Amino acid sequence: MSRTRFAPDRGLTTRMVTTMFLLGLLYVAFMAILIAVGVRAVVVLVIAAGFLLVQYFLSDKIALFAMHGREVSPQEAPELHGIIDRLSAMADMPKPRVAIADSDVPNAFATGRNQKNAVVCVTTGILRRLDARELEGVLAHEMSHVAHRDVAVMTIASFLGVVAGLMTRFALYSGLAGGRRDNNNGPPVGLIILLVSGIVYAVSFLLTRALSRYRELAADRAGALLTQQPSALASALTKVSGEIARIPTQDLREAQPFNAFYFAPALSGQSVASLFSTHPSLERRLEQLSGISAELGR
Repeated sequence: MSRTRFAPDRGLTTRMVTTMFLLGLLYVAFMAILIAVGVRAVVVLVIAAGFLLVQYFLSDKIALFAMHGREVSPQEAPELHGIIDRLSAMADMPKPRVAIADSDVPNAFATGRNQKNAVVCVTTGILRRLDARELEGVLAHEMSHVAHRDVAVMTIASFLGVVAGLMTRFALYSGLAGGRRDNNNGPPVGLIILLVSGIVYAVSFLLTRALSRYRELAADRAGALLTQQPSALASALTKVSGEIARIPTQDLREAQPFNAFYFAPALSGQSVASLFSTHPSLERRLEQLSGISAELGR
């Protein structure tokens, strides 16, 4: 990643490399099986690669459009810009673009493939609920995502899942899942594609979710160390999680598809297994921040 004053995280780097390696092995095995059963996966790969490129190069514009965010000038949001100016100077990194989304769900997110194309967006809900110190902690967390190039990494990591998902749909919609064979004695190609694609999708899903949870912990740590105020981030986490619980369920369901982007998940879900979550539990995040406070002697 580009040099910044955000604390390096060897654990994050190790997990990123390990996840990419495992996904690469899974991808090679997946392609080998498809070729072995006589499937021409070129069209699927081209479509998946197209999705990947669009998501990679236009992630900032797509995210802002989907979440109804708009860029704001320093004149429109002087306090917000002031905090981001200060954090950019502290981290020795280019200032990201600043946006606000008109939503009562208290949250924030950062997107963009690199520091030059990054945007940090906060909702009107979080601006109303957090004080300046807490907001700084949240924004430091989001800017650490930019420094670690998390959006680019997660986009690339999701590629195999997109391919497997497309192959599954191909098998279902083309009628191959009915068990058609290439010849009377050959294997049921459609069922093999469906089974292998489903397994590959499930494994890649679990790997990317595990990586997503750790990148949230890494962002908490890096942000807390940059500001030297882990208690402010802990306070923001507690407050945001409590306020989200008071938001109408219908509003939270509209926000839930974007959980992977958010500072804290909408409908984090007592009913959702932690294995499938994009974020670690609130308790785990607060525990880490408490440890950082102890390290800093605060």
